[in-house]
Amino acid sequence: MKVLITGASGFVGRATCTWLVTQGLEVVGTVRHSHTPVQPVAGVSYRIVGDLNADTDWRATLAGVQGIIHCAARVHVMRETAEDPLAAFRSANVAGTERLARQAAAAGVKRLVFISSIKVNGEETASSSPLPQGERVSFREDDTPAPQDPYGQTKWEAEVKLAQVAQETGLEVVIVRPPLVYGPGVKGNLARLLSWVERGVPLPLAGIRNARSLIGIDNFTSALHACLTHPAAAGRTYLVRDGEDISTSELVRRLGRHLGRPARLFALPTPLLESLGGLTGRRTDVQRLTGSLTVDDSRIRHELGWMPPYSLDEGLGQMARAWLDNA
Repeated sequence: MKVLITGASGFVGRATCTWLVTQGLEVVGTVRHSHTPVQPVAGVSYRIVGDLNADTDWRATLAGVQGIIHCAARVHVMRETAEDPLAAFRSANVAGTERLARQAAAAGVKRLVFISSIKVNGEETASSSPLPQGERVSFREDDTPAPQDPYGQTKWEAEVKLAQVAQETGLEVVIVRPPLVYGPGVKGNLARLLSWVERGVPLPLAGIRNARSLIGIDNFTSALHACLTHPAAAGRTYLVRDGEDISTSELVRRLGRHLGRPARLFALPTPLLESLGGLTGRRTDVQRLTGSLTVDDSRIRHELGWMPPYSLDEGLGQMARAWLDNA
């Protein structure tokens, strides 16, 4: 089977290339430009396609391709430079995705797996009424979408466009909405957390009793492979996660254990933490540390028989070892 991986130089794209090569598939990976930094994966043939938008020409790259995993996207940036960020997100994530899907259908591609985001569902899972001890509300595939930022909004709009293309052309579309994906080479908030724990920075997170769903990169690429190849996945949307949810405080403790650095935790009230985040312009980052976001992954388990091949602790250990190796 010949498979196209868009965004092959990225965190998820490169790992997906690696996983599929080990499964014996013929893999073509795309990058934006000749100067895009790439750590080549043995066995992958790379193509340059330019920016992701409504004018991208995929036709030559799609020759002989039977399946696509669409990893390329415009993602959140720390310092936004676009005059109209939503328009920039729509150009890449909506128009660019629709362009790929329509040219794929015209080229005879059978299936496209689209990496969406749990941000389509929302930013936090919470209940308006008390629940029995140990129970909580988790996001599901059939929730009413409630994206809160341009990235989540345009991922949802892309899902809608893909459904239209599928209905019009017969292209099989599979939507996957992951929570935070972690693993060796991770960036963003988790990279900062790793740095703080390794340096022994005291963190005011001991009192947090939230629950977060995460997915390790190897578990995620395994799920993408199932969505690409399982007949029952056609036309379906799936939420994915590791087999265990975790609180922020426990996450820090486990990272400390894997890094060989005892976690230095102390407690501050959550409202105070969020107020401090607001004063420093990091309220959203703080809310991601204090709030809960859990997903119900029962659909992919029941329909595709997929189970995460690695435990949460195995994934965290792999990430921590890679962090130490590159320190």
